[in-house]
Amino acid sequence: MQVTLETTSGLERRMRISVPSEMLENQVNAKLKETAGKVQLKGFRPGKVPMREVKRRFGEGIRQEVSSEIMQNSFAEAVRTEAVSPAGMPQIEDVSLEAGKDLEFTAVFEVFPEVPALNFSNITIERPVSEVTPVDVEKMIDTLRDQGAEFKEVERPCVEGDQVNMDYEGLVDGEVFDGGTAEGEDLVLGAGKMVPGFETGIEGAAKNETREINVTFPEEYQSEELAGKAAVFKIKVNSISESVKPELNDEFFEKFGVKEGGIDAFRTEVTSNMRKELQSVVKNKVKSQIMDGLVAENILDLPKSLISQEIDRLRNEAVQQFGGANIDPSMLPAEMFTAQAEKRVSLGLLLSAIIEQHELKVDDDKVKEMIENLASSYDEPEQVINYYYGNEQQLVQVQNLVLEDQVVDTILAAANVEDITQGYDDAIKPLPQPLPEVEDTTEDTIEDGDASADPVPGEGESS
Repeated sequence: MQVTLETTSGLERRMRISVPSEMLENQVNAKLKETAGKVQLKGFRPGKVPMREVKRRFGEGIRQEVSSEIMQNSFAEAVRTEAVSPAGMPQIEDVSLEAGKDLEFTAVFEVFPEVPALNFSNITIERPVSEVTPVDVEKMIDTLRDQGAEFKEVERPCVEGDQVNMDYEGLVDGEVFDGGTAEGEDLVLGAGKMVPGFETGIEGAAKNETREINVTFPEEYQSEELAGKAAVFKIKVNSISESVKPELNDEFFEKFGVKEGGIDAFRTEVTSNMRKELQSVVKNKVKSQIMDGLVAENILDLPKSLISQEIDRLRNEAVQQFGGANIDPSMLPAEMFTAQAEKRVSLGLLLSAIIEQHELKVDDDKVKEMIENLASSYDEPEQVINYYYGNEQQLVQVQNLVLEDQVVDTILAAANVEDITQGYDDAIKPLPQPLPEVEDTTEDTIEDGDASADPVPGEGESS
């Protein structure tokens, strides 16, 4: 076999491969003999079909099949011999397939870029430093009570925070407009669900009271016909209900998995979950900044084939987010996903390089620790632990997450880190996402596998 390798431009390579005709003919003849021994044709006994008949009927198809196998195998051998690493499948061109002549073809492909030794000192990280205070815990407990509140009807004028059941009719220029009427609709005053002035105009109304409210639709209102228009709403209040929070009792605590110990045990559980959430959020904020900085500081020449594959993956993800609607993913414009795909590909190449350059191996003790942390939120953690160790796919995912954490630790040790003291609420706020990126694109390469605990006791427990 003869191989000629040519660099055409950037990462693209052209490899011309020539395979001796003897190899092709020998394999074709062997395949013909194999076929002759198995084929059944009308008028011939099994295994007695003349070779000329086998060649006539199957010769061309067998030659195509054998040549395809030879091209595939010879390309794989050639890239090993030439020590090149293709990024994606090759495009086969200029195939010369004539009886009695050498099989020749050209494989056009891209290679992975060379990643130089990486320096992390230019990556800047702002690391939140925070703690959960007793005030934060009481605020969270109050939030949990708000989430469990129920509305109960009262006989008094409505105030902000009440739920009002009402009928209304809206008019613009004396005419009822589409979407401007309702019967028996519930509205929580102060929620900001209605046009400005509507909710404040109801405040103080009593049950069965009717009112007329003058409002003006915002200039940027979603309906062009109503934008900037003055309107009159005729409203009748049917009932008024106030929000009643649940009592801090054993019944309430048990809803969050705290079955004994009363308020002290509940407060301890809330505190524990808030600390877990804080730790997870801070970790992910640091990781996100590291990945963004890594990509920004290390510009690579990216294989177009990998970007194309990533665009296809993002297209499919987008369709799945719409519930698998009858949408052909290929109909979504590639431009929608190009920037995100480029970032994912770049990040994947950089992470692989870091693992290789720093000779990182999966730390089994950290794998065990992560699985135990994941299992700790469940009623029977031992079953969850056994599940992970008994399921190779799940175990590999955890191992990958641990390896990713080791990459982050490696970068963090050399990066420029500034600790920023923050309160709990500020620390758990998500980082602002830069435009035009829609989401954090490290997901496929670095999935967030932490047991991000909600600050709710018992969350994630099995029944």
